[in-house]
Amino acid sequence: MPPHKAQIACPQCRQPVIAIVEQLFDVSAEPAAKQRLLGGVSNFAVCRNCGFNGPLATPIVYHDADKELLLTYFPPELNLPVNEQEKLIGPLIAQVTNRLPPEKRKAYLLRPQNFLTYQSLIERILNADGITSEMIQAQQKKLALIERLLAAPTAEGRAEIIRSESQSFDEEFFALFGRLMQNAAGQEALARQMEAIEQQLLAETEYGKTILNQMSEMEEAVKSLQKAGKQLDREKLLDLMIEAPNETRLNALVSLTRPALDYLFFQLLTNRIEAQSGEARQRLENLREQLLAITSRIDKAVEEEYRRAGELLGSILAAENIEETMAANLDRVDEPFIQMLNRAMQEALKANDEEKKRKLQAVVAALQKVSAPPPEIHLLEELLACENEAELEKRLESHAQDITPEFVGFVGNLLARMQEEKIEDASGEEAQALARLESINRAVLRFSMKKNLGQ
Repeated sequence: MPPHKAQIACPQCRQPVIAIVEQLFDVSAEPAAKQRLLGGVSNFAVCRNCGFNGPLATPIVYHDADKELLLTYFPPELNLPVNEQEKLIGPLIAQVTNRLPPEKRKAYLLRPQNFLTYQSLIERILNADGITSEMIQAQQKKLALIERLLAAPTAEGRAEIIRSESQSFDEEFFALFGRLMQNAAGQEALARQMEAIEQQLLAETEYGKTILNQMSEMEEAVKSLQKAGKQLDREKLLDLMIEAPNETRLNALVSLTRPALDYLFFQLLTNRIEAQSGEARQRLENLREQLLAITSRIDKAVEEEYRRAGELLGSILAAENIEETMAANLDRVDEPFIQMLNRAMQEALKANDEEKKRKLQAVVAALQKVSAPPPEIHLLEELLACENEAELEKRLESHAQDITPEFVGFVGNLLARMQEEKIEDASGEEAQALARLESINRAVLRFSMKKNLGQ
């Protein structure tokens, strides 16, 4: 069944909540279904009344023809006898079978694997992707460590945890922590707490210190390139790489100038090698090997990014509901995805493929819709653009229907955050922006009160 929003009873307080409910995840028919299941987009509820935040007790059928997986899960809390479970699951399995052409209907469809827990179902799907139980457990340990850091009331308490778990703070930990920080962007208190933890981790862990060193070397690399200015050509770039004090600086220079390391650049380096002898020649030969290794690593990473972007675009185009699938995968949209989208659009236009053009245009429209700022931002920007009080009052009158309690609260909360973060000796643009927002907040409050009183 395609995902749909439904009003259901909160599992905890029984108050009505809206959630995306989905029972059939047929990856062969819709690749994006897998991401909805693993990402907790479907069958997951958040209740504003009691604070419940968790999965729903929903029967699930998961199908992936390429991996010959037909998996079922029936929540035990539904407490239905086996024959009733089969009545609910059976039609979903029949739908899977009917979608497949006869030549792809294999024996695994007759033996669906049933799972007693939701977690075991997820682990089986991940195992098929090469993600082992050990890898899952390792990530769960890292999540538990992050929870301990968040629960520590003081920096001293966090420092003790960092010392006792020093071996756990590796590249995977920082990558996981970074993703969680991005997810916390809309929750100000949590975001500030995580930023403080990040700074402490960078200062007090070995891997964190490595990151700080890389950042420092990157800054120095940028400065050296900026200093060269208009004189930066292949000769000058080669000089900077020869003079790089360490491998970290060299990596930074290459990552910043990869397009310039072309055939002519390496020919220039080869000419310099042939003009040298002894230790000087050996040093330049070693540099060439380093540069070839670094550029190869960068190119492979870029190729992998574009491969993933292409797969994501393909799964979105294959989805029954492009807008909902786009919204569910918004956090995976990056520069390679946008470039792949533009390239696909150009190819569709060149081939005059109307069907593909229609789907690609739907992706663009969905992307613009889900990534657009909320209407409150647009209205506030209009009010900030007013040059005087008279113009401000006129603009408020023209948007009378938009001056809702929600908008009043939005402006007030934004002002409170700016005042909380304000530096005591703030001056210049920062102080002017704060004063302007205070003025708009007063005007909005006055207008809202008059509107409520019917004046």
